[in-house]
Amino acid sequence: MKLLVINPNISGDVTRLIESEARRSIRPGTELTMATAPFGVAYIETRAEAQIGGYAAMQVAAEHYAEHDAVVVAAFGDPGLAALREILPIPVVGMTESALVSACQRGSRFSVIAISQRIQAWYRETITAYGFSERLASIRALDEPLAHIGRVQEDQGQRLIALAERAVQDDGADVLILAGAPLAGLARSVADRLPVPALDGVTCALQQAQAMVDLGAAAPTAGSFAPPPEKPCQGLPEALARLVGRSTAEPVSTVG
Repeated sequence: MKLLVINPNISGDVTRLIESEARRSIRPGTELTMATAPFGVAYIETRAEAQIGGYAAMQVAAEHYAEHDAVVVAAFGDPGLAALREILPIPVVGMTESALVSACQRGSRFSVIAISQRIQAWYRETITAYGFSERLASIRALDEPLAHIGRVQEDQGQRLIALAERAVQDDGADVLILAGAPLAGLARSVADRLPVPALDGVTCALQQAQAMVDLGAAAPTAGSFAPPPEKPCQGLPEALARLVGRSTAEPVSTVG
């Protein structure tokens, strides 16, 4: 089994954190290909940044999916996930959806522990879009600027644990989701310090990607996730144009 794991952000340090946790989460014989977005931002906090990250993930996936059995979108908020499922013939999973599904299998209500205040709106909208808003106990987030995105765990570890404890004591969380690729591996390292299960989105996504490959379900040819209709396209990388337009890129006339 070969899995393509895409970091939709440009931080190589975060990609290394993702890879470290991903390798703890795969079975013997499963191979990983790690990819970092070729453009975008260091980490996603806003809707606009999520759109950019989604496009970057689509571009990377289009170039490399053919050599793999499944794709993992390794950013909380799952930028580009639905679009990738629409254009790719192999399973695509995301950190957020995977963590939410797993959390609901461990308890009634979950809390999300996040790395910034600004990120909360996007996370909340994503959780609502997946249909889990009634199970959300709270989103607790750090409230100070991040000095280095690759060192959040070292720099803010104690504050993150304190937020998690408050989510349990004050918000009634049965399960904690330590959100975001910069926190990859933290749930594993602090599990014995928290009073309820703590989940890592990377771990959940890798486990579910392997399970989806095992299921062997055929790619859809009908319904809303059938491949897009053929049409001319312009300005897209060739690999992505083949998936989105399913034809060679052609100029589109702007004459009315």
